[in-house]
Amino acid sequence: MPEPDQRLFFLLQQAAHRLRVAADRRCLAAAGITTAQLGALFAVREGGLTQRDLAARLGQRESAVTAMVARLADAGLLGRSAHPREHRAVVLELTPAGEEALVRVAPEIEDFNTRLRAVLGEEGFRQTAEAVGRLASREW
Repeated sequence: MPEPDQRLFFLLQQAAHRLRVAADRRCLAAAGITTAQLGALFAVREGGLTQRDLAARLGQRESAVTAMVARLADAGLLGRSAHPREHRAVVLELTPAGEEALVRVAPEIEDFNTRLRAVLGEEGFRQTAEAVGRLASREW
């Protein structure tokens, strides 16, 4: 069996995939949204984002975010208003239905984190969150 440091990338990919599939099922059942859409709604909730800002925040191509925003807007979860300074840009806004979707999914997120804490322990959960946060914010 390979040493753990030689398999870390593979294990991170495998864990991310399994966690995303499980979380997507739960989020879809609770609020009709995927975890990617959930991330977008949380980012927009903070306010003042354009689609370009959202793409940067999510680490995705602008074209992918444009399609996601269109789906969320069509579902009534996001609104768009004119940008105060950039005539071609729009500011994304969470609608009341979008806020309600976040409320509906909150218990699922809490339960999912509780399950992760049960696997990792409280200190392991904290350390993992910090380490993965460092990996996610680093330029490679």
